Amino acid sequence: MAKEEKILTMHPAGKKGTNISLEKYTIIRKEILSVIREHEVVTFEDLTDIIIDRLQPTFDGRVIWYVVTVKLDLEARKIIERVPKTSPHQLRMVK
Repeated sequence: MAKEEKILTMHPAGKKGTNISLEKYTIIRKEILSVIREHEVVTFEDLTDIIIDRLQPTFDGRVIWYVVTVKLDLEARKIIERVPKTSPHQLRMVK
């Protein structure tokens, strides 16, 4: 049996990342970027609700945990960003 490939995620505050399945990372990353591109600006709550609706029936694991982990990684990599001074916080693509 082949060993599952992993990725060490990054954290925007410079904290230690998390080792997660590369396959799950790729699925969640694709969904996060798809939702943000569709909506341009989206609240974190709406982002998680949409992704949970899309993936929950077939995804192996807690979707919300993976969304948080991958979202932080994408922020650290400067692919997405929080919109300043928004509450609840909103996300968009980095320009």
